[in-house]
Amino acid sequence: MLNCNDYILVTITKKGEYLEKYVKLLKEKNLKITPQRIKILKYVDTHRTHPTADEIYSSLKKDIPSLSKTTVYNSLDILKKHGLIKALSICGSEHRYDFKNDMHHHFLCKKCGRIYDIEFKCPNIKHIKGEIQSSGHHIDEVHGYFIGTCNDCIKKVEK
Repeated sequence: MLNCNDYILVTITKKGEYLEKYVKLLKEKNLKITPQRIKILKYVDTHRTHPTADEIYSSLKKDIPSLSKTTVYNSLDILKKHGLIKALSICGSEHRYDFKNDMHHHFLCKKCGRIYDIEFKCPNIKHIKGEIQSSGHHIDEVHGYFIGTCNDCIKKVEK
């Protein structure tokens, strides 16, 4: 529904999902608003498991039978280039996608492959970034991750 007085675009799907948040994000970046991009953004936002492109495709294909893997990969690439999502490459060459754009770290379980968000502030990050930038370099991204065994996998071994 388009409210012409306020210029607010509200999208409601057949299942009654309220998707204004994702439409707004796409509009702020001057990106074309497509059902596929909205669904992909929503999926990455609501599945904080850091899914792969194949996981996203497999899940969304059930609701969007015409969806192609190419559309998923291209959409993820566009969303990443415009800063709406991040691509993590903790697991070798496989990209995992993250909706959180704030500074945070990740923990990869080497047993089950799950990636957890780790929330803590690095006390020296401003100093480190300042040192790097004072050398004439420009920082686009900062990544921090830990690899080990998650609590769930440890509990399984202990049983």
